Amino acid sequence: MARFGGVTQGRIGLTSASEQQHLAGPLSAAVANLCQRLQPQVSARTAAGFREVLRRLSAPLQVAVAGRIKSGKSTLVNALIGRRVAPTDVGECTRLVTRFQYGTVDRVELVFFDGRKQVLPFDVGGMIPNDLEVDFDKVSHLEAYLTNAVLRDLTVIDTPGLGSLDLASVKRTEQLLGAAKHRKPGEDGDDEPEVDEESGDLDDTSRNAVAGAEAVLYVVTQGVRADDQQALAAFTAATASREAGPVNAIAVLNKADTITPESVTGSDGDVWKAATILAEKQAATLKPRVADVIPVIGLLAESAESGGFTSADADALRSLAQLDDGTWETMLISADIFTTWDCDVATGTRARLLEKLDLYGIRCAVDAIKADPDLTAGALRRKLLDASGLAGVRGRLDAVFRARADGIKAAAALASVTALAHASGDPGERQRVHDAIEVLLAKPEAHQLRLLEALTLVTSGAVDMPDDLAEEVLRVGSSAEIGEQLGMKGRPHKELSAYALERAGWWRSFASFGATPAQSRVAHVVHRAYFLIWQQLRAQ
Repeated sequence: MARFGGVTQGRIGLTSASEQQHLAGPLSAAVANLCQRLQPQVSARTAAGFREVLRRLSAPLQVAVAGRIKSGKSTLVNALIGRRVAPTDVGECTRLVTRFQYGTVDRVELVFFDGRKQVLPFDVGGMIPNDLEVDFDKVSHLEAYLTNAVLRDLTVIDTPGLGSLDLASVKRTEQLLGAAKHRKPGEDGDDEPEVDEESGDLDDTSRNAVAGAEAVLYVVTQGVRADDQQALAAFTAATASREAGPVNAIAVLNKADTITPESVTGSDGDVWKAATILAEKQAATLKPRVADVIPVIGLLAESAESGGFTSADADALRSLAQLDDGTWETMLISADIFTTWDCDVATGTRARLLEKLDLYGIRCAVDAIKADPDLTAGALRRKLLDASGLAGVRGRLDAVFRARADGIKAAAALASVTALAHASGDPGERQRVHDAIEVLLAKPEAHQLRLLEALTLVTSGAVDMPDDLAEEVLRVGSSAEIGEQLGMKGRPHKELSAYALERAGWWRSFASFGATPAQSRVAHVVHRAYFLIWQQLRAQ
């Protein structure tokens, strides 16, 4: 299924005032209008699918956090939310999909396969309990409602780790994301349920068409694996068969502090430099599935951001900073030596620091205290947060996801509308929906959707392009900033304008002479993208 995305300014179509305040932007409003107009012209079942598309359009952007087992997904989720609420130890809850969304009152609900819901109390530490006092096999997923402001425009979906998904966990993932129909207890999950064509209920195919996370945050660790791209593709297939791409997916290299700098050429013995080099290598491995790979230390970020780091911890670190250099360097050799070596700081206190900061974070904190003995606990926490790399991850989330939420959501909705029409089995219905989408995409304001459809065709291999041209399509289609789109960031305005016009002409010629029919379709879209960029630059 093709994905679209991007950010477009301007107003396309009309929606009511109440709808406008809940939609991400003009592209989402245009797709919402399209669904509303088409509902009377399609079957009851397709219309039900369109209603689900409309519901999802008015909801916050849904970002699924994926990764292998023990990659630190839940720890990173806690850091992003700013609260230690997701369980990180292996247990029943880590085998469930958990949706973290905004709510006016903090609460967690167990959602059962039969549709029942049960409020789940937080544990004494304010976290979702790791084990459930219910029949686990009857639980579909968890819904966590939190008052955190970050969740107002972003729903975070914590998923079970890839490689550990048993059959039950796979079914729960599909259940939540819509890839499987709610079944009555005892039903055979392998049989296709009967659906009344006129009931307005969604069948499995239709549910799959409108489901799935709209964006993906993929967590990797330092072990660069050639099959990570396949793992990412498998995840997206399991969550509604949508392709991850540079518009709607980024990756993070977690546990960056565990990298041995000496093992990375060019790191000069610096952990963070080594992590940056490895992240660049992983970006090449995962390309073009993700926009970027950003290094981060999830544990350090979680402790510093979620309130886990306390003034008592700061005091313990001050005591450690008083140790002589020889003793201190010896203690930092390993975790075992750190906790067992004879010193004035209690073993239990050191173990607590290790759980929160690990050796790298402890070293960073002590170095900061030695450099500035008057550092307050709050300032020390901020130093640790800076050292975690969380700001870089959040910045990329803002640039790739939040800034493009309108385009990402509109693209996902258009893909769902197309899939629903295809699944109807009615040629006339398919044609009506196709024609309506073509009218929408023909508008200049919606060209970004057309461009990113072309990008998906190229990056997925559906349209074969020479490597240099594929790179250019990727660059033009996956950035919202003109300088980056042209590959000339920071260059003078006049050069940008001339280059945009030159490339517009080149792609028009390529579309007419030398391109295959499939390539020509992409080339016409890229030509128009360059021409619109040139017009925008000229207007400035």
